[in-house]
Amino acid sequence: MTQTAPAESTEADGDQTRFASLDPRTGEVVGHHPVHTAADVEAAVARARTAGEEWAALGFDGRRARLDAWRKLLVRRLDEFQALISNETGKSADDARTELALVVDHLHWAGKHASRVLGKRRVSPGMLMYNHAASVEYKPLGVVGVIGPWNYPAFTPLGSIAYALAAGNAVVFKPSEYTPGVGEFLARTFAEASPEHADLFQVVTGFGETGAALCRAGVDKVAFTGSTPTGKRVMAACSETLTPVLVECGGKDALIVADDADVKAAAAAAVWGGIFNSGQTCAGVERVYVAEAVADEFIELVTRQASKLRPGGEPNAPFGPITMPRQVEVIQAHVRDALDRGGRAVVGGLDSIRPPYVAPIVLVDVPEESTAVTEETFGPTLVITRVPDADEGVRLANALRYGLGGSVFSRGRGEELARKLRCGMVSVNAVLAFAAIPGLPFGGVGDSGFGRIHGDDGLREFTTPQSVTRLRFRALLNPMTYDRGSRTVRHVVRLTRLLYGR
Repeated sequence: MTQTAPAESTEADGDQTRFASLDPRTGEVVGHHPVHTAADVEAAVARARTAGEEWAALGFDGRRARLDAWRKLLVRRLDEFQALISNETGKSADDARTELALVVDHLHWAGKHASRVLGKRRVSPGMLMYNHAASVEYKPLGVVGVIGPWNYPAFTPLGSIAYALAAGNAVVFKPSEYTPGVGEFLARTFAEASPEHADLFQVVTGFGETGAALCRAGVDKVAFTGSTPTGKRVMAACSETLTPVLVECGGKDALIVADDADVKAAAAAAVWGGIFNSGQTCAGVERVYVAEAVADEFIELVTRQASKLRPGGEPNAPFGPITMPRQVEVIQAHVRDALDRGGRAVVGGLDSIRPPYVAPIVLVDVPEESTAVTEETFGPTLVITRVPDADEGVRLANALRYGLGGSVFSRGRGEELARKLRCGMVSVNAVLAFAAIPGLPFGGVGDSGFGRIHGDDGLREFTTPQSVTRLRFRALLNPMTYDRGSRTVRHVVRLTRLLYGR
């Protein structure tokens, strides 16, 4: 049964409009949620700001203790959380469990490392200001607005939420209209783990208008994950108030298979990286450039493995349905364009698309100008292209405006090729390893966005650095006063030449 879009499932409940989140496998209602208005969003931001003052005053250790309590509660409720994610997205039980393992790991990392990354540290004052002490510390912004996606409704927004909270901020989270229950579960469990800070983490639900209201509600930063066109609209709304933004948009990530690769491992990685979570992964594998010397073997292995996989609605299925009904049309258009331009399907084809399910589709001989190559498909499809060598694969991988992640398989040139890729993250002899390591920054370049979540950079993303100097003693030479005299400046210039001119 095809899922009805949530926008078509709104109803009035007294004075407030509500909408349904639906199970994409069956079309059944998972839950009903309010469509929050601009006034509702402003009120949520105000509540969060008041609660944030006390939260910031707790310091790193106090915040870590409460984040640890939340993490432990989430672990105790993993089965319940997994079922909710599967119900709202349709993803298999194991895909949901994998997502939650990453949630817990990243939440732990953010709380543990915030003090090290953001705490006050001394800075060398340099030659001219030798008589001053200098330091820098990273202070919380205040209230961070987070707009999350539906494909990883817990893990992706937690990359902003957990790091923003660890840095001392309050958070107002607008989850996707396809997964509002996941957002509410996160806020509810946080309040349960830290009831004295229940207003610190607010959730507002609704559609695009609610997200736009969050951009204009006076938050101190917006962290957005979603499509590139929507990201541009978020930036435009935030520009009205000069609200800074972190934007993680789409990708068309490539896997490069060199002639010295472990071809068996590369093929297995390509199949998993392109098809897990029904291909609905911004940094998943959508394009493969394989060196001619190993192309036949690679395509044969991929064909054999992908042909065995079938989507389904049962918990133990390899992967589930396409969560957003409109995405099926995009997948169909891309596959049709590839075939019309002379591409061949070695696995599946247009008949593989039976909404809400799409079986694996592997395409070869697809021209580079096809939309299956140039645009984000977001489905269980792979486009495999033969290239003379890995360097040509890198050139083609870099030709698009996207630049999120990438993968390289090579026994001897992996890191060399990785450095040549124009993207924010690369895994060598693996796929998506960078997303699973909490200490690594995650983000892209070009139309894939800017800013970083995760790691040290992810913590600093939700702070503002404050530099402080303190006079320790009077300087013998002080050029920064009108009482200095010309000899003082001459001595400073002489010293500069002595120290730095050689």
